[in-house]
Amino acid sequence: MRVSQGRERPLTVHHLNQLLLVCSLVLLVAVAAVRISSRSGLPSLLVYLGIGVLMGQDGIGNIHFANAELTQVIGYAALVVILAEGGLGTKWKEIKPALPAASALALGGVAVSVGVTASAAHFLIGLEWRQALIVGAVVSSTDAAAVFSVLRKIPLPARVTGTLEAESGFNDAPVVILVVAFSTAGPVSHWYVLLGEIALELAIGAAIGLAVGWLGSWGLRHVAFPASGLYPIAVMAIAVTAYAGGALAHGSGFLGVYLASMVMGNAKLPHWPATRGFADGLGWIAQIGMFVLLGLLVTPHELGDDVVPALVIGLVLTMVARPLSVMLCLVPFRVPWQEQTLMSWAGLRGAVPIILATIPMVEGVDASRRIFNIVFVLVVVYTLVQGPTLPWLARTLQLGEDAEAADLGIESAPLERLRGHLLSVAIPEASKMHGVEVAELRLPAGAAVTLVVREGKSFVPTPTTVLRRGDELLVVATDPVRDAAERRLRSVGHGGKLAGWLGTNGAEAGAGR
Repeated sequence: MRVSQGRERPLTVHHLNQLLLVCSLVLLVAVAAVRISSRSGLPSLLVYLGIGVLMGQDGIGNIHFANAELTQVIGYAALVVILAEGGLGTKWKEIKPALPAASALALGGVAVSVGVTASAAHFLIGLEWRQALIVGAVVSSTDAAAVFSVLRKIPLPARVTGTLEAESGFNDAPVVILVVAFSTAGPVSHWYVLLGEIALELAIGAAIGLAVGWLGSWGLRHVAFPASGLYPIAVMAIAVTAYAGGALAHGSGFLGVYLASMVMGNAKLPHWPATRGFADGLGWIAQIGMFVLLGLLVTPHELGDDVVPALVIGLVLTMVARPLSVMLCLVPFRVPWQEQTLMSWAGLRGAVPIILATIPMVEGVDASRRIFNIVFVLVVVYTLVQGPTLPWLARTLQLGEDAEAADLGIESAPLERLRGHLLSVAIPEASKMHGVEVAELRLPAGAAVTLVVREGKSFVPTPTTVLRRGDELLVVATDPVRDAAERRLRSVGHGGKLAGWLGTNGAEAGAGR
């Protein structure tokens, strides 16, 4: 498919239908490829990048696409959605103790990684210092999409998962600042100026993100929308507002959207399961669109000369820069060497470095196309190596954990005029609520189980009705006891009928949302 050189033709309904057909077919193929990536253990980005390459000028689609600026804009938008989805799924009880270590990795780790990788690119590959610093900064950011998709399939200790997820959500901001600074024409700012800019932008982004997330959570809990489908849209709109507000205030919009989403994800929002599913679907669409577009941008026949430089830089990054940054940054936290080893290997790169590699292309930096090609090859090769081997490494280091009892799916619909709430409770397979009688739930006064749906049939339970896996409960709770009722339900789901006496309390269970 080539761009017409003749007179422009008006866009007709027929052209629109063709475009919609192509987009829908690509989306269906990409969604079907999710099963391939999930069964093989490969991060989905490789599948989607492959689809984009096949559609490109060296593939069967023969589509010539070279608009780096458009790719950068769409990539930023997709990254906002991915960070929002990741923040909504981040559990506060896991990330809270890991915040100091994650912050150290996101700041000090990036600095160490940039220095070591840039030195390798300059002395081993022969890149000029500006180009080497750009490469070092671009590949120093771990990718949120890759980390979220891979780590949430592996039962790892909470400290490891929390540290890696928080790091991937935090380190985009300083890396973007560095890449922009190195790509801008003129002398590079002194290191202390860059440190000041990074600290200021992170502070502004964090403040706006936390404020928007808290205000959004408060508003969603006190406003009854006429349709439940409006809640997921409102949550995503609030998350995007945090990004836009942070960026307009010259702060880190990426950090803002992640923190705002994390605050909302750990609040007790109405219709939470529907919101979580909606965000998850948007995240997949954002990944598919972003990766396919990046695949279109690359020109495969130009990659040959950059394969060896990419392998060398990637080897230094993976075997030297990343382990060194993890070791130095985690010294104050006394992290066991097994966890340090896994964190070193789990520094996954994905679409974020490729998107950041478009910045020097837009800015017109010399050899920017070569930088993009090196980053593309590095990401593909080392993601192919690191992603599938993470479960094996976790087992070898004896860091795997048994899966916890599955949390209940509780959806809340506010009954504004009745000053109450209707809780829809789904009992999953691994829940310890299985075998518990309704009376043994010990719900607070003002809350009651009014209906049970089992195998497609509904009935009004009695106090001696035994709950089973797969049941769906309708619980009515007055406004004053709504939170206590949900805490009690989650507590029983995690600890069984003796929850509370055996140390499983509602606060701990509810924190896992």
